Amino acid sequence: MKEIKWKQINWEQAEAYINRLQIRIVKAVKENKWRLVKRLQYLITHSFYGKAVAVRRVISNKGKNTSGIDGIVWKTDKEKEEAIRTLETKGYRASALRRIYIEKFGKKEKRPLGIPTMKDRAMQALQLLGLEPVAETLADTVSFGFRKYRSAQDAMEYGFSVLCRRDSPQWVLEGDIKGCFDNISHRWLEENIPMDAKVLREFMKCGYVYNRRLYPTTNGTPQGGIISPTLANMTLDGMEKLIKQKYWSNKKGSIDVRNNKKKVHLIKYADDFVVTASDKDTLTDIKEMLKEFLGQRGLILSEEKTKLTSIHEGFDFLGWNFRKYKGKLIIKPSDKSVSKIRKTISKIIKDNKTSTQENLIYQLNQVIRGWAEYHHSVCAKEIFAKIDHTTWEMLWRWAKRRHPNKPKGWIVNKYWKYHKGRNWSFKTDKNILFCMNDMPIVRYPQVKLDANPFLDSEYFINRKKNRDRKRRKAIRSNRAAQIGYYAL
Repeated sequence: MKEIKWKQINWEQAEAYINRLQIRIVKAVKENKWRLVKRLQYLITHSFYGKAVAVRRVISNKGKNTSGIDGIVWKTDKEKEEAIRTLETKGYRASALRRIYIEKFGKKEKRPLGIPTMKDRAMQALQLLGLEPVAETLADTVSFGFRKYRSAQDAMEYGFSVLCRRDSPQWVLEGDIKGCFDNISHRWLEENIPMDAKVLREFMKCGYVYNRRLYPTTNGTPQGGIISPTLANMTLDGMEKLIKQKYWSNKKGSIDVRNNKKKVHLIKYADDFVVTASDKDTLTDIKEMLKEFLGQRGLILSEEKTKLTSIHEGFDFLGWNFRKYKGKLIIKPSDKSVSKIRKTISKIIKDNKTSTQENLIYQLNQVIRGWAEYHHSVCAKEIFAKIDHTTWEMLWRWAKRRHPNKPKGWIVNKYWKYHKGRNWSFKTDKNILFCMNDMPIVRYPQVKLDANPFLDSEYFINRKKNRDRKRRKAIRSNRAAQIGYYAL
């Protein structure tokens, strides 16, 4: 390979080269030309541009400073150039994962996380460049998790369209797969995932190290791997087809929504899913169908968490509560999600008892603004106001603790200022606390379910532009923007 200079790589040209091949893969999959798919995947995974893009993804994501068992991270240009040069599929051997455990909110049990080495992450990213077009083309149209240009908000909006009318389905099956990532059958993956079989086997059988001991991996894909969400999605794809073949087809076998007398719809986000129907008996039958479907893949439904619910009682999905009140569907942040953000805010304030007000505002704003952004497209105004009030009470206790011998007026004047017509602004000269109630509610546009991110990229780009334009218009018309509240 010729001499590589990291700063001289033409990234626009690299992305264009990869994109051209990915579009050809999509077209080959649609035409069922699997030999051509394999050749095109080979071109991507053995190309200089493919390797360069894979390395860049690894060194630009959130885990770029987190090492695997070898303790290596790529920081200098020379290390990145060497990474491209040595990224070869021939003779590739994966290193064991570094196992850590992370907290689960509200639970004593912890979630296992496997951290690959930088080289293994780059190899996963490289293989994903060839696999993602196949996954997107074969994916269930109602699958929204870990997919290009799709999000939890798209799943929520589709759920709203299914459940909002008076004649919509009244019953919901809340599905929960027990340890999805940890229990996927390796044999099923080897037989059904169209990628380099030897490399896939290395990803699956690499084992993990915990407390300086090596353990084998006999099932599952590592949570923490770049390619794992796509492998999990491909494992669960087929649920929609299975349901439609039984409930959407007529006697001649043609599938059409007009044949859907039982009002059966699937909404899937990664390993979380819900199925709707007009009656409980239909959902009981679907539950048994899905048990068999998942069993073939080494997975099982959690009996404790999988339940049948009436839409009038409501159910939680992706941090929102879906429920009909007097025939009207209301989607709002779930109680669990509200409890989690309150505890997070409380922890930040308690952990910063002696920090400066500036630092505290910075940390709070990251969490508060992020949570409000996630929920900005549902009925959340009332909850935003309540969380703002709770945050104010926590900050008042924080301020009083710092100055136990000072009068209340002195404390108020030190930490809360009059600003742009508002008396109680928790601010410094450089920063100001964000109020959730200033986040405008803007509905999310529904995505075209059959749109492919590689063939219809222009549609997704225009969709994002239109959505952003509506957001900016709503923000400009907001009272806080009109008075320039956040402009210091």
